[in-house]
Amino acid sequence: MFEKGFIKFENYFLDGTKIEANANKYSFVWGKSTKQYKERLQKQVRELLERIDVINDKENDEYGDSDLEELGEGIEVTAEDLEETIRSINEGISENARNDEVEQDLKKLEKEMLPRLKKYENHEKILGKRNSFSKTDHDATFMRMKEDPMKNGQVKAGYNVQIGTENQFILGYSIHQKPGDTTTFIPHMKKLKEMTGRMPENIIADAGYGSEENYAFIERHNLGNYVKYPNFHREQRRKFKDEIFRVENLPYDPVNDEFTCPSGKKFRYTDDKVRITDNGYSQINRIYTAEDCRWCRKRKACHKSRHNRRIEINPVLIEFKKKVSNNLKSEMGLILRSKRPVEVESVFGHIKYNRGFKRFILRGLDNVSIEWGLISIAQSV
Repeated sequence: MFEKGFIKFENYFLDGTKIEANANKYSFVWGKSTKQYKERLQKQVRELLERIDVINDKENDEYGDSDLEELGEGIEVTAEDLEETIRSINEGISENARNDEVEQDLKKLEKEMLPRLKKYENHEKILGKRNSFSKTDHDATFMRMKEDPMKNGQVKAGYNVQIGTENQFILGYSIHQKPGDTTTFIPHMKKLKEMTGRMPENIIADAGYGSEENYAFIERHNLGNYVKYPNFHREQRRKFKDEIFRVENLPYDPVNDEFTCPSGKKFRYTDDKVRITDNGYSQINRIYTAEDCRWCRKRKACHKSRHNRRIEINPVLIEFKKKVSNNLKSEMGLILRSKRPVEVESVFGHIKYNRGFKRFILRGLDNVSIEWGLISIAQSV
């Protein structure tokens, strides 16, 4: 393909789609529910241990035996801790304290609560930073699919497939466990460099990839930036520019480092807010607070807070957006933007609808990656 000039690594069109995993759609495990179940179980464990300890203390007062070891109130109860505590109770509790109630409590701890605690800890290990996984394919995450026949937003176990194309040839691909595209960009580009040994000249992608972290990566590697950001198209409309209370439309004084609201009130810098992304990138937002909103006649149109209005500004991202906006509105940008749907989206359409590939056959992240690699080769033949 290189020899014939079909592939030049010049313009890299990036996009993603969700492909259903080979997993039972009712096999979900949710991170939020797991956390709630575990906390509830830990509370029950503490109550049971406290009851056993009270009985033992009562017998100690009468017979003078030693106290049992206790789990600290502020310490999270782990399966390992609970196993050790059960062992300690069995060895340390006096014979006088061993009645039917205590025996039932010990049995409940060992046979019911301990296995459940181990199960929840295993679920948390599988989840990692995800919010869900499938019991029949632990690497799959539940996501909303474009194919939604019932129109009810049902989620299915799947993978987020990212591809980059040039002249509808797939140059690079990556498989991800998170549904959002933003955090997939850098891992995808690093894998492309690893697979091909090079980077393309220009990156073209939709607003799902527009973030400070991704723009910084593009700039560090001296790539042409044609990656949209949220609100890019809205910014071009008169209606957007007429929304005087929007942060983007507030006048800024760089000398005094302050914004001015439509009522003439000043927003002055008060604090920094640091946000760490999933990839470990540190993003700093500057917080500005209005001087006094109490008697402002335009307050209801401006904000709903009971306090003075606060706005968050990311100066680094603003500068990136200005550069990207100029690129996208340039002659080259208009050409590349018009080609993006034809390039990468048509490839997904061909694979999913013409070839009928909408569900993986294999299970597990590594196996799914191999399977999609074969699909990519077939697409380019």
